[in-house]
Amino acid sequence: MDSEPLQIPLDRLRQAFELALQHIEASAGDAVALEHDYFWSIPGDELYDVPNEPRTITIGQLSESWQHLEDLLADPNRAVGHHLLWLADVLRAIGQDTTR
Repeated sequence: MDSEPLQIPLDRLRQAFELALQHIEASAGDAVALEHDYFWSIPGDELYDVPNEPRTITIGQLSESWQHLEDLLADPNRAVGHHLLWLADVLRAIGQDTTR
């Protein structure tokens, strides 16, 4: 079942992110405390292969993902696409912690 790729306008994504972040700030304040550090992770080549159950599950660490983002803030010229994956790790944890 082939379909057109989902197109995400980055300006709309930025707006959605800002609105979600404003909501968290209104309830949590200037910082959030994440209860867990380690999490299950599925490698990218298996993550979207929905017909097949993942063969490999690895362990990620939020503090490590956050450190990569801190490093990016210290040196913005070193930005790489993988920073979005580390950001996603942290955002997922914040989203899950704040919906409890």
